Amino acid sequence: MMRILGAFSILFLLAASPLNAQQPSAFNGLGMGMGNLSNLSHATTRSISAENMTGEKGKGGMATEGLGASAARELGQTWKVSPAIAIQPNQVLTIAEIQGSGAIQHIWMSPQGNWRFSILRIYWDGERDPSVEVPVGDFFASGWQKYGQISSLAVCANPNWGLNAYWEMPYRKSAKITMENIDSKPLTLFYQVDYTLTDVPNDKAYFHAQFRRSNPLPYKANHVILDGVKGWGQYVGTYIAWASHSTGWWGEGEVKFFIDGDTKFPTICGTGTEDYFCGSGDFETDHHYQTFTTPYSGLSLVISPDGLYDSQQRFSLYRWHIMDPVRFEKDLKVTIQALGWRSDSRYLPLQDDISSTAFWYQTEPHAPFPPFPDKDTLELK
Repeated sequence: MMRILGAFSILFLLAASPLNAQQPSAFNGLGMGMGNLSNLSHATTRSISAENMTGEKGKGGMATEGLGASAARELGQTWKVSPAIAIQPNQVLTIAEIQGSGAIQHIWMSPQGNWRFSILRIYWDGERDPSVEVPVGDFFASGWQKYGQISSLAVCANPNWGLNAYWEMPYRKSAKITMENIDSKPLTLFYQVDYTLTDVPNDKAYFHAQFRRSNPLPYKANHVILDGVKGWGQYVGTYIAWASHSTGWWGEGEVKFFIDGDTKFPTICGTGTEDYFCGSGDFETDHHYQTFTTPYSGLSLVISPDGLYDSQQRFSLYRWHIMDPVRFEKDLKVTIQALGWRSDSRYLPLQDDISSTAFWYQTEPHAPFPPFPDKDTLELK
């Protein structure tokens, strides 16, 4: 029995990377799963942080000024002089700019400020409009700025504010990451961007992420997670920060994927919100919500009313389509319903507060994103 379990564990680890089985032998610099860590590669490893803002070889830890200069005043250069950066109110700062071809493989951030007012954007190959445009907390599946552990393959949230993303993000000419602080207070950002410089095959698509919010969702309307996508690609993940505006169960609504010309009726129609997030039975155990975090899905945080000002229940849910990407060749639209129960066992269309982030890969150029919400629309309240 032990031998069987051991073999199963090894098979799971080998399959943990969604690209593991698809990696050409000449492209060992990307998609490193447990099954090919021993493969040698001539890809170059680099990292950008406040201690090496350009990622250049042999240029880390050289700062003589920075947010840690006072603490390091008796030690000097190489002793954590610049562990973080300050982004002033209404300032946009480029935190990483990379030339050449390769891929971002890991992003770690610990933002000390308002996560919903800190806007992360990523641009590929010199494009004018970003391919990623998301508040930093929502990008890391932590939209409520409260800690809830996430132990998934794509995203990890670790004590206390350690936010990690492991999405593979290839680029062919350049990559640029910016952070905008729309708050009235400065943002202190600890960060590290780990990447590789290597050739990128033609069949590698570009990573995208888009944020949307309905607050409140209009009566009998569907919340649109993603729409207007044009091109060839695959949908790989959903994060939702959901605030319930009514009593009772809120998760009967279906998730629908309209693929390649679908109009009124989708190709994929789920059976309920908790079903889509790979749970069941209202996420309920012993008359309480049961949080969970797994490699592919989770209800990572439940915020309960405190009897005073924190009056609404709030939920943080993620679903990664790592083993089951939703593929499209021309266009894609993704929606979710907000549905509860009313008298006589009838469905009740809800008017909840739903913030969603969609994650997908596609060929470029991508269609324009909708206008990004303003500060008042973004604010958690």
